[in-house]
Amino acid sequence: MIDNDLLMSCEDLLDCVNDENVRVVDCRFSLMEPEAGRAQYLASHIPNAVYADLDQDLAAPVGPDTGRHPLPDVEAFAATLGRLGISSASHVVVYDQASGALAARLWWLLRWAGHARVSLLDGGIARWQALGMPLEKGQQDVIESRFVPQLQPDLVIDCAEIVAALPHVSTLRLVDAREQQRFLGVTEPIDPVAGHIPGALNVPFADSLQEDGSWENPAALRKLWKDALGDSLDSPWCVMCGSGVTACHLVVSALLAGLPEPRVYVGSWSEWIQDPDRPVCSEVDSDS
Repeated sequence: MIDNDLLMSCEDLLDCVNDENVRVVDCRFSLMEPEAGRAQYLASHIPNAVYADLDQDLAAPVGPDTGRHPLPDVEAFAATLGRLGISSASHVVVYDQASGALAARLWWLLRWAGHARVSLLDGGIARWQALGMPLEKGQQDVIESRFVPQLQPDLVIDCAEIVAALPHVSTLRLVDAREQQRFLGVTEPIDPVAGHIPGALNVPFADSLQEDGSWENPAALRKLWKDALGDSLDSPWCVMCGSGVTACHLVVSALLAGLPEPRVYVGSWSEWIQDPDRPVCSEVDSDS
């Protein structure tokens, strides 16, 4: 029997990896090389794991006004989960290479679809390998299942609500998970416009991790959030990033720290910049 903690250790997963009620999902992916994650999975993965592709399985098709990873249609997402052998009774354990930055997207999507029995593997496959635990290769055969979604729309904040809050976005307590140089607009390796939404705060997702990619302890995470949000840790807030992926990592961090669950702006920066009338703030602009 396994519990329903947000994180699962490699040791605990090893004990239950063959449990028919446990479904392990490999979420490795590279934005710069989209086929790399699947290739890594086929070469070596945790026993019984199936593979979920960020672009194909965990996002809707990109449109002219969307970000890079739009929120999937809930029925299409439920069908994807069923194809992966995930039912409403499954305990899902998700992992990526190490940090959970990508796996957190599936972790959060499952919560958005009303499925609470999902855990993030602490340290990912990198820790699993470091501990010398068993691996498999090739495609995992699964028996398709049926997942019945119970949509949780209150976990989402959309672009319209943020626009409506202008010029007082700070009242939303919107936290951006991108690294500081991207947030400031000093560099932008992915999106065509650099900077951030005026009034947003910045807490890079990596600040919640130790050097080996495993999670900081709850006390350290609570201090991180107190430094960012002040003493009002129980007030509503929300998170974003480049395309609604690492923002989900901040949700994990918040819950581990004992904070209320923030809403996710799924479109994030890559959606925000689709409309040139939406304001942008950058360090470069302020220096010019």
